[in-house]
Amino acid sequence: MADPGDHEHPERPEDAEAPWEEPDPNRSGLRDPARAARGLAAMALAFEALALLLAIVPMRIILDDPAPATIAIVALVLAAVVLAGMAKRPWIWPAGAVLQVAVIACWPIHWSLGVAGIVFACVWGYCWHVKRQLGLPPRR
Repeated sequence: MADPGDHEHPERPEDAEAPWEEPDPNRSGLRDPARAARGLAAMALAFEALALLLAIVPMRIILDDPAPATIAIVALVLAAVVLAGMAKRPWIWPAGAVLQVAVIACWPIHWSLGVAGIVFACVWGYCWHVKRQLGLPPRR
């Protein structure tokens, strides 16, 4: 006789799993859509931190006084890294938008920082859109 813990072959057909169940129409198809959105947010913020770090060297070459740009960039990088690490918090989305406004506000330091802020604001807006879409039931 089979061990009671052995579920490989049920003794009655009613105990067997159904071979196919209709998918839940309220699911997006992902196991955890909220986790996917958090991962996307963390990845976007980490990529932004990397891009901002790479902007330090050109700012030191281009600007006569690179200290304000370097300080601003390092502060923004730290903020992006902290936000990326706290991606599980629900307030990460508005905080990320504030970070994008802060990067755009660096335009007076050098126009390229403002342009980078606009680009990353578009990326952040797209991430927020994806998060919202993942929370909706799929269209079939």
